Amino acid sequence: MELTPLKDKVAVITGASSGIGRAAARQLAAEGVHVVLVARSADKLAALAEELGDRATVHATDVGDRIAVQDLFESVKARFGGLDLLFNNAGVGYSNPFEKSTQDEWKQTIDANLYGVLHCTQLAIPLMRGREGAMISSVSSVGGRYGLAGWSVYNATKFAVVGFHDALRKELGPEGIRVSLIEPGAVYTQWGYNVPEEKMKARRDDLEALEAEDIGRALVYAFAQPRNVNVQEMLIMPTRQTTP
Repeated sequence: MELTPLKDKVAVITGASSGIGRAAARQLAAEGVHVVLVARSADKLAALAEELGDRATVHATDVGDRIAVQDLFESVKARFGGLDLLFNNAGVGYSNPFEKSTQDEWKQTIDANLYGVLHCTQLAIPLMRGREGAMISSVSSVGGRYGLAGWSVYNATKFAVVGFHDALRKELGPEGIRVSLIEPGAVYTQWGYNVPEEKMKARRDDLEALEAEDIGRALVYAFAQPRNVNVQEMLIMPTRQTTP
């Protein structure tokens, strides 16, 4: 399969310290992309950057903090002059019946899953103008299509991300900036707050869950399409997963 070369493109990857973000960073770096690794955990980012070599830059950032995100994109502009890919991957999710959920859980979920996407996307757009094949890609979830009992606030943020991308795609398409959404089903990651690890693993084992690398490959596939091709949405499920 012949895809567009990605060598020397510039990508910002949020949630890069583990899981899908880390896998995407490795795969993009292997394609010759300069990857800006973003997460709150500076130590984990530094270890990944050491592995990836001179194509990786670390920027420890809480994407829910507008000032910190401004500093991130000012740094990207100063070093690279522009941006080709924003991969909004950072996120959290708490499993609780809504009646028992806490405002702190609401805030953390909304800050990471929604405000993080809004902050990063708004500040990335000016850096993408004039960059051929520029793309904003975000990780939503099957939970952005179907409500799941015990995940009401998480669902609310993911439904919001889906609607946001649908509108943003129509705003930016005429300028040649692509807007794409990845909606994974069950994936082997550390994700799932308030869920016992053994319970989550048993469910994933039963479904033969996706690996983080599967989602990373999907991102590379979408990004490496010709500039006039926008892979708008990818719902990626394990074959055995027939319900959310």
